[in-house]
Amino acid sequence: FPEHMKPATVLSSSDSLVAPVGVSRSRAAPRRAAVAARASTDAAATGPAVGVGNTFRTATDRVTLGTSDLSVAATGAGAWAWGDRSGYWGSDWEGDRAKNLDAYRTLLAGGVDFIDTAEVYGFGKSEELIREFMRDTAADATLCPPLLATKFAPIPFRFRAEDVPNALRASMARMGVRKVALYMQHWPAFGLPGVTEACNDAFLEGLCLCYEQGLCRAVGVSNFNAERVRRAAKKFKERGVPFASNQIQYSLAYRTPETDTGVVDACNECGVTPVAYSPMAQGLLTGKYSAASPLGEGVKATGPRARILSDEKLASADALVDLMREIGTNRGGVTPAQVAVNYCMTKGTVPIPGAKDARQAEAVVGCLGWRLDEAEVAELEAAAASLPSTPGAPFEKW
Repeated sequence: FPEHMKPATVLSSSDSLVAPVGVSRSRAAPRRAAVAARASTDAAATGPAVGVGNTFRTATDRVTLGTSDLSVAATGAGAWAWGDRSGYWGSDWEGDRAKNLDAYRTLLAGGVDFIDTAEVYGFGKSEELIREFMRDTAADATLCPPLLATKFAPIPFRFRAEDVPNALRASMARMGVRKVALYMQHWPAFGLPGVTEACNDAFLEGLCLCYEQGLCRAVGVSNFNAERVRRAAKKFKERGVPFASNQIQYSLAYRTPETDTGVVDACNECGVTPVAYSPMAQGLLTGKYSAASPLGEGVKATGPRARILSDEKLASADALVDLMREIGTNRGGVTPAQVAVNYCMTKGTVPIPGAKDARQAEAVVGCLGWRLDEAEVAELEAAAASLPSTPGAPFEKW
């Protein structure tokens, strides 16, 4: 196993009560910090505490996920880029830490409490940074508690149901929490002739164990096709396990789960909430990048995303982005990125856009409290129809 995926022991109570960075070490301060840290680690699964002098703002624009009792802000935020050590989102994750902390603080100050991560993000570093950010902000009563979601990676040499709760315990140790709000299988197992489906059945059983052992409030899946969603729903219903979500790639530029594969229909049929990752099509719909004459910020994508956001692809989206900019202007200065995220909200998904700094986090917060109207949705979808087809993630076909 990669080191971060080896089983780990869940933090003891004393481990989770380390005072936040920068807190005074006076005789009274450690006790205050300990209380705040305990409240923070508990609230990562349960939501706001009552009667502890909190002054935070909870978003009133909320969605209950699937068959669970999890009520989350109608848009969440993805932490894929936080601590990224793969080079996909940048080359200096340590230098970006302060900006990522600002993003975390801004999201919670604005009521965006649904924070999505995974054990593979940054090879565990995203989860570790969330722990640090929770400690750094634990004493700030103006921030709503995060509802943390993380994901199990069905990598080789994981075959058993017990591997799933073991992985969750390791994730909880990295995040410094006793329980998470939502735990998901990140993608279906694949590539093991004769045993793949047995592994997938075992992983669904493992998710049931996570819930039954009190490690999470609800379970979910990610990148599941329609038949897998139905199979999982049947399993979870039989066991009395709340099935919150199927996390899928979905955006104005990629509607395949809605229009072609029946994934969204299967989610609706089973009462499962689609959670939309890449709602801005990894930057294509933001107006930030351009092929020739700079529009918006007019910058070039770098690293692996430069292949995705090619000049040809960017040029194909110019008319759509112009329309998004026009709609945003008519709505009082909403950006194309916010139109892209709100489109996903209007279509009944919970998007999880990335936010790497305070400015981007403020834009995510600004997606709450309004929806595009039917005419705007129809106009956007007509304009998006001219985009070249996108193959999507390979997981969807497994």
